[in-house]
Amino acid sequence: MKIAVEGCMHGELDTVYATLLDLEQKENTKIDLLLCCGDFQAVRNESDLESLNVPRKYKTIGSFWKYYSGEALAPIPTIFIGGNHEASNYLWELYYGGWAAPNIYFLGFSGVVKFGNVRIGGLSGIYNRHHYHLGHYERPPYNENDIRSIYHVREYDVHKLMQVKERIDIFLSHDWPVGITDHGNKSELLRYKSYFAEEIENRTLGSKAASQLLKKLQPSYWFSAHLHCRFAALVQHGEGGPVTKFLALDKCLPRRKFLQVIEIESEPGPHKIHYDEEWLAITRELNSIIPLTRRPANLSGIQPDTEGSKTWISGKLQTRGGAEPFDFVRTVPCHNQLGSRSSSQSGCIQNPQTEALMQFLELPNLLDESKPASAVQAPTDTASACTGADVVDHNDEEIPLGDLDDCESD
Repeated sequence: MKIAVEGCMHGELDTVYATLLDLEQKENTKIDLLLCCGDFQAVRNESDLESLNVPRKYKTIGSFWKYYSGEALAPIPTIFIGGNHEASNYLWELYYGGWAAPNIYFLGFSGVVKFGNVRIGGLSGIYNRHHYHLGHYERPPYNENDIRSIYHVREYDVHKLMQVKERIDIFLSHDWPVGITDHGNKSELLRYKSYFAEEIENRTLGSKAASQLLKKLQPSYWFSAHLHCRFAALVQHGEGGPVTKFLALDKCLPRRKFLQVIEIESEPGPHKIHYDEEWLAITRELNSIIPLTRRPANLSGIQPDTEGSKTWISGKLQTRGGAEPFDFVRTVPCHNQLGSRSSSQSGCIQNPQTEALMQFLELPNLLDESKPASAVQAPTDTASACTGADVVDHNDEEIPLGDLDDCESD
């Protein structure tokens, strides 16, 4: 199986797909899967720009809307995680993961899926110690503070990943694990990014949560982005233990190292994205303690019966007839090329994929406190028609340096 990995997308889907199709033609090969390490910017319409925390000059519609509307279809199955420059309102709809567009799958705030027999895990967002222990209290429409914290990694989502026992082949994070620079060519990195020196010395470059997960999960591959440069490392887990091949990639710009193709052993294709039974079991066991306020979840002493839940889920999937994710459904109007405007989307939107997954797991949809679990309906293949969308202007906001990558210097 050949897997392409991309750093920061920043809405440049057309460019990335065109690059891969050109590569396939020139090298007479086939790319089976594309992975994106965040800053995907799944902007569906002008209203989504309100939830995108970037300087005003970077608030552009991008090309994702074409794939959301059905005007274009992703030519390669795509899996992505969130970064710190996202249409956060849309990603919140798909908190547990789901199709952001046909053939484009969001891994969720944390998640694990299978592509064929390859297990792929990921953690969305970036680490910020001030918000790490808090719950998911932010709700759209976001105020000027919440728009800057919604993408900060939370301990609860990391705790779920720490319960994974089965082997992970590939893991994605937006920011790098703290200390990863000890395992690669640090001097070469500092030639291009000299201002990293102080953070590397102080052990503040990267994510402590990601470092914790790297030590626990020990995946074969780990890919990151965020810092807009290429950096490779090899992490040996104990004497004679497994090795993790780490690679950070740049963002999609000319003459930048934003793509890498790897070849990984797999069963014969065709390959599809499937739910992972162990991850569904973990979600089922821990969903009742998801923190949805500023108060952190009480994670001490939690001993989830994942084996029992996994057996239950295996039977449910067999009855369902497969482990493919629930169907994609549009939930808002698409970007209108004519620029017409209608009423702005505001507040939380309940995505039918999320509701269907909760119904399948026989759990209440805690993200929708206004609706009892019995009211959840499974989605169909029918999508709403595309119409115009509205744009609401806001004043330019200063973004804390801790949340910025080097997009402005680019």
